[in-house]
Amino acid sequence: MTDDDQRFMRRAIELSRQTALVESAGGVFGSVIVQDGRILAEGANRVVAENDPTWHGEIEAIRKACKAEGSFKLRDATLYTSAEPCPMCMAAAYWAGIKRIFYAATNGDAFEYGDFDDTMIYGELKKPAEARSIPMKQMLRAEAVEVWKAYKAKPDRVPY
Repeated sequence: MTDDDQRFMRRAIELSRQTALVESAGGVFGSVIVQDGRILAEGANRVVAENDPTWHGEIEAIRKACKAEGSFKLRDATLYTSAEPCPMCMAAAYWAGIKRIFYAATNGDAFEYGDFDDTMIYGELKKPAEARSIPMKQMLRAEAVEVWKAYKAKPDRVPY
């Protein structure tokens, strides 16, 4: 771990302090995305302030960084986050092409000191769709697949 890594992590931790203790905007979660030694974007949890369960620090930072870079991929970027990412944020990091993640507090710390518990979500994701606690039923597949087929054939489709 370099001095820069520590500096960027301290910034993520400061964002977590600001959002949770000063603004009371959400949980103790702050994030910084860095590429080539410079901060592309920062984010903080604002779930409470915005009444948005997806307004996590990592999600905000990824959105801002992608907008700043003009791309939905952040190849070679590093995410510094004050706590281990939840399932949603981890998935977003993969989709964004984040290269490395550094985190400070663990999921266990978030549970012990803030009552944040994602174990149910991890467990649900391991179950087949029909066994999950939120009922899921497939319908109108043929109609949806027609759109997928057209998408596949679209000559100017942007590859993910």
